[in-house]
Amino acid sequence: MLKVWGRRNSINVMKVLWICDELNLPIEQIDAGLQYGIVNTPEYAAMNPNRRVPTIDDHGTILFESNVICRYLAVKHQRHDLMPGDLEDRFSVERWMDWASISISQGMTPLFWQLVRTPEEKRSAEAIANAIVESERCMRIINDQVEKTGFMHGDHFTLADVPSAAFVHRWFKLPIAHASLPALEDYYQRMLKRPAYVKHVALELS
Repeated sequence: MLKVWGRRNSINVMKVLWICDELNLPIEQIDAGLQYGIVNTPEYAAMNPNRRVPTIDDHGTILFESNVICRYLAVKHQRHDLMPGDLEDRFSVERWMDWASISISQGMTPLFWQLVRTPEEKRSAEAIANAIVESERCMRIINDQVEKTGFMHGDHFTLADVPSAAFVHRWFKLPIAHASLPALEDYYQRMLKRPAYVKHVALELS
């Protein structure tokens, strides 16, 4: 059975659990990271020298980095609807996955940590304001993209949507003023119709 190490409130673990569910894969999920520990043990470090989550063991194939794991699982199980076989389409999907993980995280990660995981008296108003500006810039990019194509790549759900849609949930749930972005709001509502998204991503922030 596929083993997945990582705590369920990690956005990167959410992505992997979401795709496992979309693929109907039976898994063993093992809580790891932050309060659960494990990641600093020699055994875990041997699998993932980065000592972060998620990590998977797929019958001896050990991988870390959430986007890589999602790509691997989709390709292994020949889900060309999620990861296209056509070279140009495939790298368009990969482009959006990496863009989200690099660009959106620059604003959303500090914003999330400030507003959710930092006591109010220790928060930085300047850091929050800067993170909101950067996060909204990225949300506008998603809004414009899905307004044109329906999804992050083309007219149907692919792996390109997974990192962006995970951040979109956090964006709408954070206690901040949200600019009016109708296409983004519609996109979020469509994601909420996917049972695996609701189960693994659309959770209370913690």
